[in-house]
Amino acid sequence: MNEIADPRIWVTPDKPQEFKLLIDGALESGSSGEWIERSSPAHRAAVSRYPRAGEADAERAVAAAKRAFDDGAWPRLAGAERARILLRVADLIREHRRELALIEALEGGKPVSSVEGEIDVSIDLWEYAASLARHCYGDTYDSLGDKTMGLVLRQPIGVVAMITPWNFPLLILSQKLPFALAVGCTAVIKPSELTSGTALRLGELLLEAGLPGGVANILAGSGSSLGSLLCKHPDVAMVSFTGSTAVGKTISHYAADTLKRLSLELGGKAAQIVFEDADLDAAADKVAFGILHNAGQCCVSGTRLLVQRSIAERFSKTVADLMKSVPFGDPLDPRVKVGPVISRQQYDTITSYIEAGKQEGATLVLGGAANEERNGVAGYFVEPTVFADVAPSMRIAQEEIFGPVLSVIPFDTIADAIRIANGTIYGLATGVWTSNVDTAFQCAREIRSGTVEINTYIAGAAELPLVGHRQSGVGHEKGRFAVEEFTELKTVQFQFGPLKDRWVPRS
Repeated sequence: MNEIADPRIWVTPDKPQEFKLLIDGALESGSSGEWIERSSPAHRAAVSRYPRAGEADAERAVAAAKRAFDDGAWPRLAGAERARILLRVADLIREHRRELALIEALEGGKPVSSVEGEIDVSIDLWEYAASLARHCYGDTYDSLGDKTMGLVLRQPIGVVAMITPWNFPLLILSQKLPFALAVGCTAVIKPSELTSGTALRLGELLLEAGLPGGVANILAGSGSSLGSLLCKHPDVAMVSFTGSTAVGKTISHYAADTLKRLSLELGGKAAQIVFEDADLDAAADKVAFGILHNAGQCCVSGTRLLVQRSIAERFSKTVADLMKSVPFGDPLDPRVKVGPVISRQQYDTITSYIEAGKQEGATLVLGGAANEERNGVAGYFVEPTVFADVAPSMRIAQEEIFGPVLSVIPFDTIADAIRIANGTIYGLATGVWTSNVDTAFQCAREIRSGTVEINTYIAGAAELPLVGHRQSGVGHEKGRFAVEEFTELKTVQFQFGPLKDRWVPRS
């Protein structure tokens, strides 16, 4: 029997699983003596315990990463050697796939029907990044004149602080860490205190794969303490952060004093644009998926549905009917596709936006209810929700909700659709549904978004970069261009033979 189809393997644990920090090649409980206890947002039962790293632990982690970069073997290994270790990590993630999936389902309330697929995406990212360890190039210039040659070297930037969010714990870390390691960087990682389990478990797998001590260090703790320390630390050369735009702006201020390199993958307000000539059945399916995947807690969630007015009423009803039919409830039930949201705080935030939508005059056509119990399971459940008659200026059409709330906005022309799609501060992802190639390319060129997907949504590939435009971020992740994020250029110029153009005349 397929493992994910057998509900008996997906159960809450008898006691919380305990994890260790990874500092300088050793698994330890840190210096604070304090623990973070994580309860499942779907069952209100304690499922994980992490040692709370203190300031002294963070200082030791940064020092270890600095030594490993300055004096260690990792940046000096042949790319082929680094690639072999990254591939071994990928193999170990594959071996522990079900274990890692269960950790994320328990800590994040994410349905087991989807979480194993996310682990597979993480594996693919490690394997692709391994290939880049052997394909990180500079440049040569043999056209600078007689007896002159120039080289441009691409070298690792140094210690990278990685601060990752709670919504895709292993996957988002896998968009950063293997790419940095591939080119010879070292790292200090701080996952979200809500979902640190898979990052800390990954630390054990890194050691098993043979990663040298100090190359990767993994801490558990809050962003306000550990995160700010890492962003300000003079020995950290770069900060790679995924999270909200507001926190990204704060990190920019922290990093300014030492002029750190920043890679910020921030918020979004993605639009799915559906034209009347599209395959409407396929579009409806992906619109429902795009807003309900991970209960809408994705930076690329298709939270705005822009639909051509001639089909708006009919198509919106089709989408609402699909969303209503999606199994919703206990994330450990393999039949369920939408589980609870991550926390009480997020639950309150989403419900406040639902109330704001009603007060601003949008028409609630589906859902809108929230409760702390679903079919006998205690958790933070927000029903799949659809608003019609939404004006582009409304808060629910402008601000990132991070929940299963869809705003339907009609449009008439291609120009209208592009204007509305571009009418927020964000520019992360957009979906376009049409059978007209001219329409597709016009949207692709004119929508100010880092990703534009045509007749699909949240497809992704390790080879393709994730880019945030405008207030959705700075820099990019994944793909072969990721090496640019974690490296810097060095110019080397050679002069062969004696200099002829002496500055000081010789007698």
